[in-house]
Amino acid sequence: MPHRTPLPVLCCFLLPWAVTTFHQALGNPAPHPGPHYLLLPIHEVIHSRRGATVTLPCVLGTSPPSYKVRWSKVEPGELRETVILITNGLHARGYGPLGGRASMRRGHRLDASLVIKNVRLEDEGRYRCELINGIEDESVALTLSLEGVVFPYQPSRGRYQFNYFEAKQACEEQDGRLATYGQLYQAWTEGLDWCNAGWLLEGSVRYPVLNARAPCGGQGRPGIRSYGPRDRSRDRYDAFCFTSALAGQVFFVPGRLTLSEAHAACRRRGAVVAKVGHLYAAWKFSGLDRCDGGWLADGSVRFPITTPRPRCGGLPDPGVRSFGFPRPQQATYGTYCYTEK
Repeated sequence: MPHRTPLPVLCCFLLPWAVTTFHQALGNPAPHPGPHYLLLPIHEVIHSRRGATVTLPCVLGTSPPSYKVRWSKVEPGELRETVILITNGLHARGYGPLGGRASMRRGHRLDASLVIKNVRLEDEGRYRCELINGIEDESVALTLSLEGVVFPYQPSRGRYQFNYFEAKQACEEQDGRLATYGQLYQAWTEGLDWCNAGWLLEGSVRYPVLNARAPCGGQGRPGIRSYGPRDRSRDRYDAFCFTSALAGQVFFVPGRLTLSEAHAACRRRGAVVAKVGHLYAAWKFSGLDRCDGGWLADGSVRFPITTPRPRCGGLPDPGVRSFGFPRPQQATYGTYCYTEK
């Protein structure tokens, strides 16, 4: 008796062939299996810190007869790509501010990896390595993620004073940049709990809640609360800033100083009064821990705590505590200074 293949098994063999034939009959190719020349990266997220040198890998599995490789950065919230570098395998040309710090690694003849020196806060984001050969262009994408810390910021005038552009400038003045949603989410997982809404780099307005409570959006589940789309020029909120590791160091000068005396005290030591971002970075990366309130460059008084203890801020969690913005003539505090190494 002849062997008969069961119908379900037969369908499993014939269905892929039938789908491919159907695509070809319609003039549509079967789905592309992936890049032909470029190798897919094993790790799509590359981690680094400010000031470091980082390599974004892009390697060809085989080389087409003639080609160029173009590296670009996808700018968040702006729906555009900025060209960084273009190479034909022998010569490379950089473009824009980042292009001056970027070069090709050239570890071997199929290596199109991008090297970025002296990584800056604004370098974080999504990058694209695109192979252009005039026939079938292809690309791979990678994300550069910086280790850092998010801090909420408002001016001396009180909360909800910034439109989007003012918030962006305020973060930059405090040695930071507006945080992304991903950075705010990471900070929330690490314990950031804040009731005031703030601008993010993408143009959204959100705030992180760990302990849901009535004065902070009402009872409900913890998470990142959103205010939805906002007008960047008209609507006003606080800012969530992001900063990373420092090239220099922060140190404390004790005393009962006014703000102008604090500036003079730092200058005598070859330093400047620290910015808010400097203090947060020193707390995060250097473990700076002091119970002494000190002047900062924006006129606020703060102090960093890594080991919470009684009579040292009164809160159970590590963080940077704030005394707000005292009168500049008030001679009550020391100062935190910052110096480059």
